[in-house]
Amino acid sequence: QVQLVESGGGSVQAGGSLRLSCAVSGHTSDTCMAWFRQVPEKEREGVATISAGGSNIHYADAVKGRFTISQDSAKSAVYLQMNSLKPEDTAMYYCAARSSSYCGLSPIYNYWGQGTQVTVST
Repeated sequence: QVQLVESGGGSVQAGGSLRLSCAVSGHTSDTCMAWFRQVPEKEREGVATISAGGSNIHYADAVKGRFTISQDSAKSAVYLQMNSLKPEDTAMYYCAARSSSYCGLSPIYNYWGQGTQVTVST
């Protein structure tokens, strides 16, 4: 059983930065990690994914060049560095894990955290 706990959300002005963290427990060696976000009445959107070995990373077009996903060497945490934030980045951000070879941006993940709110103001 994989457990995920996000932290690091908050309020920031446009152009600012935030770093989200996801504490991971119970992970396996082949776990793909991802960040998703969701606003009310919209579908959950994939933001970034990183494969178990860290060799494959994917970003949504909307965040390429601004967001960076990373994980520590022991795979006990995953991070999302968010720079040049825009008001449209405002959402609840979720950490997700999937114990399989799939590591894409569709929300077909097995495990989810409780979410952390990010609010970007003009």
